[in-house]
Amino acid sequence: MVQKGQFLERSTLIPVGGGQGAPLVMEGTVHRGQRSPPLLILPPRPEEGGGMDHVLAAEVAFAAARAGFPTLRFNHRGVGASQGARGSGGALVEDAEAAMRVALENAGTSALAVAALHGGARVALALQERHPAVGGLCLVSPDVDPLSLVRLSCPLLVIVGAQDTRLPRAALAAAVAEAGGDLEVIDDAGTTFHRNLPQVGRAAAAWLQRLSGG
Repeated sequence: MVQKGQFLERSTLIPVGGGQGAPLVMEGTVHRGQRSPPLLILPPRPEEGGGMDHVLAAEVAFAAARAGFPTLRFNHRGVGASQGARGSGGALVEDAEAAMRVALENAGTSALAVAALHGGARVALALQERHPAVGGLCLVSPDVDPLSLVRLSCPLLVIVGAQDTRLPRAALAAAVAEAGGDLEVIDDAGTTFHRNLPQVGRAAAAWLQRLSGG
């Protein structure tokens, strides 16, 4: 039984690839919601040890659900109970495309927002470049070249910890500003947000509310 204040998670299956044979199946987890846009959450890449149960993925999902937005997060092929061999590069984008189709179908919409964690930001950028359905990007502790953000044509939010020194802060701020996006710096936090984790969820939920016009 789901108590007041809790949000029911449901498992879902995501068909992907398959080539000449039957498609493989990735595992995913969804929260229901009535607001738009739905949110697709991309985990860190498999080589980073990323999965849908990553603490950042769970925090963003719960924050979005509390604000009324449906979410989907998933494990790439070869991670957790997802079938197939672990991929990289284009295979990860193919996984994300499959998850995007399920998220759009579940929500009955033609557009969605994407939140990506760490190296998953590279997958998110490739997904947005291919699909106009990606109507907003939220990149949490991204592992990308800041210049890759400049050409984005959709609403952008970048969330980093104040102690995260992997990307030059001035260059990141300039790139986000040129893209017309917002940079949220979480005080007293590093790349994994062991401190002030709830602030990540609050920032992502507030961004979704702005996208929805609320």
